[in-house]
Amino acid sequence: MKINDFKLECYFGRYEFTAPYLLTQSDCESMTIKELLSMEPGAEEKYLNQWLGYTETWGDPELRRLIATLYKDMTADDVLVFHGAQEAIFGYMNVLLNEGDHIIAMYPNYQSAYEVANSIPNCEFSKWYIKDDGTKWTVDFDELEALIRPNTKVIAVCSPNNPTGYTFTNAEIKQLCEICRKHDIYLFSDEVYKGLELDGNKREWMADNYDKCASLGVMSKAYGLAGLRVGWLVSKDHETLEKVVKFKHYMSICDSAPSEFLSKIALKHSDELLERSIQIIKNNLKLIDEFFDRYPSLFEKKPLTCGPVAYHKLLIDMPVKDFCQLAVDKKGVLFLPSDIYGMNDQYFRMGYGRKGVPESLAKFEEFLIEEKFV
Repeated sequence: MKINDFKLECYFGRYEFTAPYLLTQSDCESMTIKELLSMEPGAEEKYLNQWLGYTETWGDPELRRLIATLYKDMTADDVLVFHGAQEAIFGYMNVLLNEGDHIIAMYPNYQSAYEVANSIPNCEFSKWYIKDDGTKWTVDFDELEALIRPNTKVIAVCSPNNPTGYTFTNAEIKQLCEICRKHDIYLFSDEVYKGLELDGNKREWMADNYDKCASLGVMSKAYGLAGLRVGWLVSKDHETLEKVVKFKHYMSICDSAPSEFLSKIALKHSDELLERSIQIIKNNLKLIDEFFDRYPSLFEKKPLTCGPVAYHKLLIDMPVKDFCQLAVDKKGVLFLPSDIYGMNDQYFRMGYGRKGVPESLAKFEEFLIEEKFV
């Protein structure tokens, strides 16, 4: 197959490990293996005795059971584990989409949610735009229904959304699932930030509301354990999962045994790890809100109710792409401009989930002063 470059990964390939001040990362603060193992008595000895053979293609049985407990009405049989979320997205979309199909994707979105469709001849892709109403991000379900065609196969959403931070309410989750049910459309729901609600309102997993929904989760984002490279799909649609696992035979085949072991430890302490991430985000949110309040003529901030990323607007008469390039060139401060998402507007993604945000924000303020933006 021929597939377009992944713009975000190409961009990060240039700057993620060279720019010293990262203000755009979408994952939460990580930790060492030692710190993770210390959460579970006896875990370190068990880890050192972990057998390094092949693992089960569907995933470690205990890991699948632990993942299932995150949901309301799921069992281990409803869980398929992957080598990261990216593999899960790639496998699912390749299995479901064929020539002549139509996919609708929330937009902006993680590129792989729709890029597989673009690589399939005569497979059509429509964008369901998240819109800026001047104060916050919104969606219109009437617009979504208007996009549906007789050949619409999949609707792909991301909530909490990357990059905008827009998050469905539980009422909207039910509304979306009902639309998919009415039209007999598969729902692919990227929920990798699930559990990071800042507004006190816990969201339901979409797969708990619709049998033809596949919910995507991962250890990387909300849990801050990206180095484990463990993700999953959860669905009552076993027919589709059976097809996806056969596609996985041509990708990773199985996951890393040490990573699955460490993921089990993490999920046994899921609430503790999520609360750790929430507190880091809340601390950074206060600082960043105060920062934007100092510069209302430069930026239009958007509220953050869930997850570690927000999509703010640059108000000055300078292309946001050039502004972000200048920030990383002059001060090593990294942002993601909207052109990475194929959008010609003035937004940039800011990340709230890491402990280094205060230092990076201070360096960004130095940049604004030295370059005479203020």
